[in-house]
Amino acid sequence: MRVAGAAKLVVAVAVFLLMFYVISQVFEIKMDASLGHLFARSAFDTAARSTKPPRYKCGISKACPEKHFAFKMASGAANVVGPKICLEDNVLMSGVKNNVGRGINVALVNGKTGEALDTKYFDMWGGDVAPFIEFLKSIQDGTIVLMGTYDDGATKLNDEARRLIAELGSTSITNLGFRDNWVFCGGKGIKTKSPFEQHIKNNKDTNKYEGWPEVVEMEGCIPQKQD
Repeated sequence: MRVAGAAKLVVAVAVFLLMFYVISQVFEIKMDASLGHLFARSAFDTAARSTKPPRYKCGISKACPEKHFAFKMASGAANVVGPKICLEDNVLMSGVKNNVGRGINVALVNGKTGEALDTKYFDMWGGDVAPFIEFLKSIQDGTIVLMGTYDDGATKLNDEARRLIAELGSTSITNLGFRDNWVFCGGKGIKTKSPFEQHIKNNKDTNKYEGWPEVVEMEGCIPQKQD
């Protein structure tokens, strides 16, 4: 009886030790797998962060050279979403800022410092063109002028207003028509035509929205005015 009891004890101890060994091996494997997954994930996250594309001012596609101002702008979308004008990562005009309106939206910027000077919009459907003309005449030399249409920016424009905008460097202003979408960046005292201008005609056969063409967007780098 004593021999049989001792044998059972030996077997029980052996089974316990075997189970302990098996459990410890499985736990070690899981620990190794967990640690391996953790290190792999950490390496992946690090690689992802290192390959994430950089963000440039105003969300433009590439950095501007030294002594240039980054800008990005978009016209309005139909009569629903207002235009947006951003310069040097500073949103000058947008629907969120609640400073845009039907017609032509204008932001004035100091050509040397990039400081925002003024923002206004002029209703060219139901408003009067005279205040717009006076505003255009008051712009000082060296001022950067950014413009974008919303809904309709052309109905009340007359020859004088178009001429004053053309003197800022615009080429499309002479052809701007009812509900066309247009964005423009020029300057007072500019000696050549501006390269920063986009214009889409209102055409019922190609319009993206009922009665309005698609939004026009534009980005670039404006040279800083030098003394």
